[in-house]
Amino acid sequence: MKGCTAVVHAGPAMGAKFTEYTAEFEAGGKLGGTQAQRFLYVIEGAINVELAGKKNELGERGFAYVPEGTTHRVTASRPSRVAVVEKAYQALSGVKPPDAFVSNEDAVSSHALNDDPDLQVKCLLPDDMSFDFAVNTMTYQPGASLSMVEMHVMEHGLIMLEGGGIYRLGDAWYVVTAGDFIWMAPWCPQWFGALGKVPAKYLIYKNWNRHPLADNHP
Repeated sequence: MKGCTAVVHAGPAMGAKFTEYTAEFEAGGKLGGTQAQRFLYVIEGAINVELAGKKNELGERGFAYVPEGTTHRVTASRPSRVAVVEKAYQALSGVKPPDAFVSNEDAVSSHALNDDPDLQVKCLLPDDMSFDFAVNTMTYQPGASLSMVEMHVMEHGLIMLEGGGIYRLGDAWYVVTAGDFIWMAPWCPQWFGALGKVPAKYLIYKNWNRHPLADNHP
């Protein structure tokens, strides 16, 4: 990195099978390369993502997916904060790896989770078997909550974007607000309820579309 600081939230050293950090850019700051897949979500500011010789300007809520081994450049147009996920790709026999793309959360349609209109989900990556992870935003109106305590084989990386609430992890309860990060290992009981007078929103990663017993991550 140059003119950029990584605030590392989760990575293999703590047992995660992905790396997630917040990149805090100065104006003109640059993100270094990686051979892993990379997902970028602009929390604030603006960045240029250069892919195949084309520059793509991403403002707030803009995001990009870059496949493993793809040459690209990321430069900040002004001081910016960007959530970054990096993960070694888990190939699937007979399935072509996904292509690079850029978009904005505002262009993604939302749907109610479990028919609750006060809990809206936006799936930022396509629902396609070529992707081995998913990244969603979830927005809760004040007082909305998950309908059950969840426990499953996927791990999560979660960064609070707006508002706040109460998160249950195992048998403990935590007050969370914008800027907080949570890593949830597989089989961690989890639940969230929004508190306050404004909606609560978070960006959440999970591994996806691969059998857990066929895990070939490094």
